[in-house]
Amino acid sequence: MQRTHVVIAVLVVVVALAGVGGALVTGSGTPGRYWCAFVSGPTRGDMAEQFRSTEALIDALADVSFDRPPALVSNAHVTGLGVARALDAHDVPVIALDRPSDGASGTESGGAGSDGTRRHDGLAPPSDAVDFAGAVTYPLDDLDGFREDVEAIVDAIGREAVAFGCMDEWALAYARANPEGVRLPFAGVDTLDDVLNKSELYATCEALGVPYPETYRLAETADAATGSPEPDATLDEAAEALGFPLVVKPELKRDFEEAFGTNVLEVANREEFADAVGAAAEEGIAVMAQKRVDIATGRDHSLASYVPPSGVEDALAVVGNAAVRFPQQFGTSCLVETADEPDIEARALAVLDDAGYHGISESEFVYDDDRGEFLLLDVNTRPWKWIGMPVAAGANLPMAAYAAVTDATYESSGIEPMRWVYLRDYLSLLAGDDAFWDQLSAADWRRLVSGAFEREGDLTAGVYRPSDPDPAAKLLETEFVDREYYCSC
Repeated sequence: MQRTHVVIAVLVVVVALAGVGGALVTGSGTPGRYWCAFVSGPTRGDMAEQFRSTEALIDALADVSFDRPPALVSNAHVTGLGVARALDAHDVPVIALDRPSDGASGTESGGAGSDGTRRHDGLAPPSDAVDFAGAVTYPLDDLDGFREDVEAIVDAIGREAVAFGCMDEWALAYARANPEGVRLPFAGVDTLDDVLNKSELYATCEALGVPYPETYRLAETADAATGSPEPDATLDEAAEALGFPLVVKPELKRDFEEAFGTNVLEVANREEFADAVGAAAEEGIAVMAQKRVDIATGRDHSLASYVPPSGVEDALAVVGNAAVRFPQQFGTSCLVETADEPDIEARALAVLDDAGYHGISESEFVYDDDRGEFLLLDVNTRPWKWIGMPVAAGANLPMAAYAAVTDATYESSGIEPMRWVYLRDYLSLLAGDDAFWDQLSAADWRRLVSGAFEREGDLTAGVYRPSDPDPAAKLLETEFVDREYYCSC
């Protein structure tokens, strides 16, 4: 039976994703969809298909004019694509910025083609929602270089722009670099640091009575901790208190991800625990030991929200249930649905309010069967992979953020039930485990394969859209080749 499901999954992904080529060839995109009226200059076909070097992007931008502030969207992959589509729906011009996939910095000529193009494996550049795409210096390599690149791009635009950082390093880079001519639709760097730092976050939870997993800051990496918080325990003390297996997590996620290729490590015994902590210490990364929560499958919930500068009373928010993750325990969500959980909304907004945070965020909760309650794990102070779900449900968080710092207007017309699926990961899961096959009905699959889901039903897809087929086609093109740079988000 499982083999049958594998075959079906392969057939579905080939038909559903590769079949978008038919939509492209026949021109069956959204009727009446024209190139954004707010941009004048060369036709769109000459622009967003290419991922340019920094210099080539600046040259291209010098030839166009914008009637409203364009959005600078970083990264240029699944999350950036979701943000670009959300903004494009309201005619906001989008410039996707990312590091190139060939490993060279954005300002170097090495790796650039004779026409100024660079290699990029992300899915946003070919989208109809993206007006321009290009490389900038990666901020974790050179923050000053990133600032200089962004300021040069804004200077070429000839007017201010609005920044959307779609991963921690990009959001923090815009906040820390604070490039001239860039409007930031989120809180300042000090607030971001407090919310992203798990020590600070859990201290806030403790003060507010918001449940969180049992966690210990480790003395062995305390020297690398931000803000010099006092450690809670030694490695041996944490092991004694938590037992095994336990999880090792960083205080600040992105450096850990760069070093270890994941944002959490599960360890089965003291030897593995010591090895993980020792490796983190060598990298200068502060880590914490946390009780391994036996997560109730399908009960992970998050608050997707935009909090304006006026405060949480005016927040635009939707609770999403991560019905399916890939990989199952610590992977990213691949099937998310709206949920009615007012306690989660109230607790998440209380934490954001206490921190003084405004902007887009995702507050992640898991359900602990042993404790019988939801525990706050994390707060992401930026857009995330399934940002398209609240947008499709009626809460266009990127547009709300954009409107708050420009003269544009946006008001939600109300929240409707919605589901979001990232087919690449969902089908990969089904290929090895048929337990989740019934999450989508036969009618759902028919709407996906036919493209009717764009017009009817309560389902949206993270990448695949017949009206915007190129990202899905590029996913197939790049999924099965070696890549020096890849971002799962």
